[in-house]
Amino acid sequence: MLDSLLSSGGVPIAYRDFGGPGPSLLLLHGAGGNLAQLTTLAEELRQAYRVVSVDLRGHGRSGDGPWRWDEVLDDLAAVADGLGLDRPAVVGVSLGGMLAALWAQRHPECPGVVSLDGNPPPSRPEHLAGMDPGQAAPALAKLRAVFDGMAAMLAEPLAAEQLAAALAGQRAMALRYGADPADWVAAFERNLVPCDDGRYRLRPDPTVTGQLREAMESLDLVPAYRDARCPLLLVLATEDLPEQEPFHEVYVAYRRATLERLATVDGPHLRVLPLAGASHAMVAERPAELATIVSDFLHAAAHG
Repeated sequence: MLDSLLSSGGVPIAYRDFGGPGPSLLLLHGAGGNLAQLTTLAEELRQAYRVVSVDLRGHGRSGDGPWRWDEVLDDLAAVADGLGLDRPAVVGVSLGGMLAALWAQRHPECPGVVSLDGNPPPSRPEHLAGMDPGQAAPALAKLRAVFDGMAAMLAEPLAAEQLAAALAGQRAMALRYGADPADWVAAFERNLVPCDDGRYRLRPDPTVTGQLREAMESLDLVPAYRDARCPLLLVLATEDLPEQEPFHEVYVAYRRATLERLATVDGPHLRVLPLAGASHAMVAERPAELATIVSDFLHAAAHG
């Protein structure tokens, strides 16, 4: 595996080439993550594909730059061009899944795109099918307050004891999902930046985080799904994360609304797969199964 950097519009973009014997595939992480978080999935996929994973701008070891969808898609094109990847398939998780769908809209020549629960967060009452607007609005306000609190907490540098607790939390999460704790710690540390006072802060920084939230909350992917002229698979979560359980009704209504909106997309290129028993953490929960789903879909698309 080779880690390297290239420039996209003056922004350094880090990538890791996992290698592999088959067609090329770009693998994209979610918001607040980095390419190291996808190591297990990448290792599964590299049995059939040449897998290249990317630190999106503002994350991991890539540089900072304004978070606008077109610029980030240009970053991905720069990686593909720089490595000579011929019409790569694109697989993205969460935020990476949103980018994958937008890539499908921009690149009709793409052999196939898979979005692993790449949906913007619920932010408006119309996103919540079946909920009374009088209940939906205050519930969304409470959810936004939780996100605001998380963003404020993550914006502060981590003292030594906070860092130790965060690393312990990563080890515990790895054990919960049956993963190697060392891999989870390495992925967490990839987003750490040392401060002058000996503390560390996490990437993305507050500016990028704010731009990310605004970009996601204003994004409507239905036009991208309608415009896509390459095979596009949406794998959707069907269960709550533990952190989502206090907002169970909101997320049930949001998943229902998402399916209703997807049902309005008329075209032969879109396939939707609600994955029974899977949460938004599906990549940690079931990497081998997801690799099979991705490989089967792309194989069928290539030989359809």
